[in-house]
Amino acid sequence: MMRIRPLVLAALALLAAFAAPAQAQSDFPNKPIRIVVGFAAGGGNDLFARLVMQKFQEQTGATAIIENRPGAGGRIAADFAAHQPPDGYTVLVGATGQMSIASAIYPNLNYHGAKSFMPLAMIASFPLVLVVPAQSGISSVKELIAYGKANPDKSNYGTSSPAFTIACELFKLKTGMPGVAIPYKSTNESSLSLVAGQTLFTIADPPPVVPLAQGGKIKALAVTGSARSPELPNVPSMAEEGFSDIDIHLWSGFFVPTGTPQPIVDKLTKELSRAIADPAVQDGLKKMATTPGGPTGEAFRKRIESEIKTFNDVVAAAKLKFEQ
Repeated sequence: MMRIRPLVLAALALLAAFAAPAQAQSDFPNKPIRIVVGFAAGGGNDLFARLVMQKFQEQTGATAIIENRPGAGGRIAADFAAHQPPDGYTVLVGATGQMSIASAIYPNLNYHGAKSFMPLAMIASFPLVLVVPAQSGISSVKELIAYGKANPDKSNYGTSSPAFTIACELFKLKTGMPGVAIPYKSTNESSLSLVAGQTLFTIADPPPVVPLAQGGKIKALAVTGSARSPELPNVPSMAEEGFSDIDIHLWSGFFVPTGTPQPIVDKLTKELSRAIADPAVQDGLKKMATTPGGPTGEAFRKRIESEIKTFNDVVAAAKLKFEQ
């Protein structure tokens, strides 16, 4: 009986070792994919995930399981996802607060938004809205700035998250307007403080403030960025008001841990992008006052890196400190 030499056996073992990962990548996905969401069920990021993943499953035949891990503004989920095996079977639904803002303001964070993850595809984005009390008589951004400078003791703003604090502080830095932060537990609370005239202004996300603006309870002065919001077509953009640098948009997207094989990354990016581009998904995202889609891959990473630098600069200039 012929003996196979040890060198041949070693070569066969080496071939098998290389073939196994390749086979796993070509068969991907062959088990359920865990979609980690850092917020409670029913919130915006959770709704985004469920809407897109339903279409993703229809397209691919794969199974996707939503796993909600709320807490610490989504940082618990991001930390968890960053340290999972990089095999494509753990996908994080990451938002601006978890990825860009947290990486800019928390020096002891256990992950980094642009280094610990490989971006797949942005789900949607949306601008923020600058609003004031309806009874204030202020009808433009320039009037707000003038009032704040003339009445520094009355110039304050409501905020319920670092994202809104940074947006308001950026507004102050670019306009020279004073303003003291008044913290609230939610955007709903800070919006109600405006309705009651307890705060002068805030810059917040559209879902809570747009209905109040449409109902005449508060006055919307501008939306961040260069484009108007479809929900507030008569409200100018910050660029139109002469402040193009005030361009903070919040977003949500899909990420996998760094080190995930490129063929798996490419496959996930392709199928997730296809699901996001589906007309029914686009319609669902638009109904949530967002702009569907956005950058993928390296372009997405570069956006996060740019945002981290911008937020770092604002925090340093405004001498802000946030508790982790």
